Formats: sequence, structure tokens, C-alpha cells
Amino acid sequence: MGAVVGAGDRRRGTAAGLFGAALLVAGTVLGSGGGAYAQPSPPAGGHSAGHGEDGKKHDGGDGDRGGDRGHDRGHDRGGDQGRNRVGAAEPTGPTGAAGPSTTPPPGTPPAGPAGPPTGAPATPAAGRPAPVAGAVLASVEAGPGAALPTAQGLQQALAAALADRNLGTVSFAVADAADGRVLYGSGENAPATPASTTKLATTVAALSLIPGDTRLATRVVKGANPGEITLVGGGDPTLTALPADQVQIGGAPADADTAPASLEALARQTAAALKAAGTTAVKLDYDLSLYAGSPQHKNYDAANIALVTPLMIDEGKVDPKSREDAPARVADPAGQAADAFAAQLKAQGITVDGKAKPAAAPASATAPVLGRVDSPTVARLVERLLTTSDNTLAEAIARQAALAAHQPASFEGAATAVTQELARLGVPMTGVVLGDGSGLSTGNAIPPAVLVHLLALASSEQHPTLRPVLTGLPIAGFTGTLGKRFGAGSGAAEAAGLVRAKTGSLNGVNTLAGTVVDAEGRLLAFAVMTKTTAAADTARAAMDRVVARLAACGCH
Repeated sequence: MGAVVGAGDRRRGTAAGLFGAALLVAGTVLGSGGGAYAQPSPPAGGHSAGHGEDGKKHDGGDGDRGGDRGHDRGHDRGGDQGRNRVGAAEPTGPTGAAGPSTTPPPGTPPAGPAGPPTGAPATPAAGRPAPVAGAVLASVEAGPGAALPTAQGLQQALAAALADRNLGTVSFAVADAADGRVLYGSGENAPATPASTTKLATTVAALSLIPGDTRLATRVVKGANPGEITLVGGGDPTLTALPADQVQIGGAPADADTAPASLEALARQTAAALKAAGTTAVKLDYDLSLYAGSPQHKNYDAANIALVTPLMIDEGKVDPKSREDAPARVADPAGQAADAFAAQLKAQGITVDGKAKPAAAPASATAPVLGRVDSPTVARLVERLLTTSDNTLAEAIARQAALAAHQPASFEGAATAVTQELARLGVPMTGVVLGDGSGLSTGNAIPPAVLVHLLALASSEQHPTLRPVLTGLPIAGFTGTLGKRFGAGSGAAEAAGLVRAKTGSLNGVNTLAGTVVDAEGRLLAFAVMTKTTAAADTARAAMDRVVARLAACGCH
């Protein structure tokens, strides 16, 4: 382990540089704009403040309900894909928040202090100062100037950490983030249960299929008969019934980029349109035709995920302000949303006769629109679902990918769309099995080498639209599902701020896949996948120490 000690000494001497130019977007979330699009302005009556996920991690099924409780939450083509149906996602054009990222040349000075990524807690863990914001992917461009780690150097540096019995059966891969070349691994091509690192596959495919500035629209249209209106679900689970001043995402107030659409704003628009036409009483139904198949995940537990319906508010939570790791979910998310909308209409002076019911047929594509609100951009939603590991939002984004790929918007159709799009991108799909978009499925299988390939694609200059996959990754010791990891006494504290990674946990399964800046400023991609009988927190700490060894060495 002598190489590790020497590298650690070198890293202490270059810490300022690593936190500046070499640190990968530590605190910057794409624009956060990326440069290609202007900062978004809220659509008329639409992009209003609402409630977000609480940012606490819970991984999988009914497992790990102590430290991370349940499943990790909280997953280039533009054109008209996915917009051939009422309620499908619609790009907002140049007013959207996220577009292709512009990467400054090597040596560009850091952008200056910035807070945690959008949707992340505002206060760093353990009182540490937040990392300085660096240029997006500056270390990817600057990295090739640093020597690549060698297999022998990596083996020497990681051997002791990998020998920790708490890891159980472990497979891993370490790659150069600049080109995805695997530098060292063990079982790297063997399929393993990915848990929530499945969201890397979901989000890479989704951002390849859907323009990043697309927003998910929830609309109200005139019904087929006079005095009838239809609430049309557009697949936005973040639509909120909360007042703007009660909205939080990851424990922090939402900003203009991330604030969910407001049900109150939709009711206000609808009521104004109805009153202008002389209508003060209506019958209400709701259209769920955007999605196909069963809304219930095979591992549904009414906590880690809601029923996946195209219409819901506050992700189907019983208590929309709940900060529980796995909050109780309502039995009928769409019905809850419709009832809440009816109540909002009443507050605006419109009477809803009877109880809202599911529509007998899909709303007409030509039906006059009475109101519309839009979600944050898909790029922002991707960042949010990765930072907080949000299962319900991941499945919603997976269905948008299915619509864009002209597949049924179901669990099966989404898995097909993601699989096909990753293959089109050149991802080696041997051994990959997907049954969902969130990673709750215990039948999912992804080799570590595929996970690092996905991360390298997101780092690639050829795929700037994938950049939110990287900017959405939690920062070790600071944000999202890594906010309470890599802390003092963990044996991995030196890597805090230098690691960005997607977490994953199911019963007996713990995974971690992301990027790390090594002691010489080289950006590496890694994936560590374990199956163990050790306690979840113990296994995660052992994984963190493996990754910390990467940050502490040049590994030549």
C-alpha cells in the first residue's frame, strides 16, 4: 500500500486544484444551463412552485429499512418523438433550462462558489464547506494530460479495501472516464443486481431519446359534452397541490428551475377560462390514457414507490410534506389528484358536480385547452431523480423514453425502449436484463463494465445532451443519497467532494457507480457491486473505502 500513501501526500499538495478545475461540477447543475439554452422562464400559469422528493435514500423492496430503508429514491434525438399523443412530453425550445453543455478548455479557472446541485440539501454534511464549483467536465478534458492508472497500480491500491469481508461477493470495474476503457476490474463483465444504479441506464437512454428542455404538461380540456371538462395526465408525478412557500426538494426550497408545476395554478387558469365562457358548474373526469399496462410495480409496497399513473400529485404521498425515507402512498394517485383539483376549482368559484371519474375515452387531440401547467425540464427531472434516487420519478421518465421510442408506456415498454436505445448508442448489452426503470426489480442485471460505459458516454464530448446524468449524481459527503456517507471516521472522508456516484441497495445487495477524481486530476469512472449478508451500512462503508483508495492515488 506504499503507492497509496505517496499518492495521498501528493493529493494534499494539490487539493485546491482538485476542488477547482479538476472537480467535476461539484455544486453546479448544468446551468446550471450548460450554455446552449437561456435560463427558463416559467410558462404562463404553469411552472409554479410545488413539492419535491425529500432527498433521503431508501433502497429496495422491504430491505435496509434502517440506514437507507427500502430502495434508493429518493434513473440525442430531438424532433417530435414522443409527442404524438395527448399529454406526451413537449420540448419548450430555447426557453428550456438544459441543453448541450459547453466545456471550457483545460485550465479554465473554477466558476466560483456555488451551492449543492439542484434538489440537494443546502447545508453540507458535518459542517464542511461546500466544494467549489468547477467547469463541467473540465477534468475530463484536462485528465488525459495526467498519466493513466495501471492495472498493477490499481490492484496494489485497492487490494486491502477489496479484501474486506463485509463486501461479500464483489465485482467491480474502473475505467478512464475520457473514453470508457476499463483499466482494472474483477468480474466486470458478469451480470450483477444493480439496484438503483439501474437509473443510470434509464436516464442515459431517456436523455438520448428526449430533448433535455422537454417539459411534461398537465392539461385541462373541454369535454365531449357541454359543461364537461377533462383533466389530462401528462406523466408528471411532481405536480403539486402544496402552496409555493411549502415546496421543498431535498430539504431545500425549490428555485425557478426546479419548482414543480402547481395544481392551484392549473385550477386558476381553468376557472378563469370557464367564467369567461359563463360557466360556473362542471362535471369533471380525468384521462389516464397516456400510460399502458399495470400501474403496479412487481415489488410495490405502497412506500418506496407509488402506483405509476400519468396523473398524480406530490408523487402519490399520503402526506405531501413527509420527510420519511419511504412515505406512505395513497391507494389511488389519479383519483387523489382529481379530487384535489376539484377542491381547487371550488376555491376559485367553480362547482364540480359529483365525484370526478376516469374518462370513458381519451380526450380529443383537438379539444380546446382551458389550462396547462408544465413540469421542470426533463434534464432537471433527471438530475433530481438521480440525486435523491426517486423511484416514482424514474419510472415516469422511463415511460417518457418509451413514448419517444414508440413503445407502450408500461414497465415492459419502457424496458424495451431503454434496452434498444442503449444498444443504438453502442453500449455492450450482453448480460443486461431490465424489468423496470428504477431498479426496484430484483431481476435486473447489469455488469459493472456496462455501468462505467454509461458514465463514460455521459462524459463524452459526442453526447453533451447526456451531461445531466453526471451533474445529477450525488456528491460524496454533501448531497442526496451520499450526503451522510464519506464522513469523519468512515475511512473514506478524504474522498468527500471528489466522488459523485449513484447509490443502490436491495436486500443483501449494495452498489455504487460514478466518477472520482484521482490524486493526479484524472477523472475515473467506477462501479462496485456487492452481495453480502453484512448490515447495509457496514457494506456501504466498505464500498466507500474502496472508492476512497481511487481518489487517494495515481495508481501507476
